[in-house]
Amino acid sequence: MNHEAYRSYHEVNLGARAAQASPVQLVLILTDGLLEELARTRAHIESKRYEAKAISLDKCVNILNGLSSALDFDAGSELVVNLGRLYDYCAQRLYHAGYALDVAAVDEVIGLITTLRHGWQGMQANHG
Repeated sequence: MNHEAYRSYHEVNLGARAAQASPVQLVLILTDGLLEELARTRAHIESKRYEAKAISLDKCVNILNGLSSALDFDAGSELVVNLGRLYDYCAQRLYHAGYALDVAAVDEVIGLITTLRHGWQGMQANHG
């Protein structure tokens, strides 16, 4: 398989999906991308591919930062504050996973993000 061609297609497809997405759909797209990259990070740690692990971890933290920066902290809602804390906690766990080579920390983040994704899916289902 030509990985460069696939990556180009994936990026174009992702861009098209993001351009048409509602805010909740955009969060789901980012969350899906985060979960995919977390799976890659986990595999890189297990296979001792440390350079690839570092690149994957950077991508994960960048996605978490993107999710966090999209929050409206000016609204001051408890939900927004708690989501911000959750994203920060996930980033801290990933930093730990990176230097300690701790797959369990990656699994913890996968569990948290998966639970959060289910909540966003429920919100999308209820609000179209």
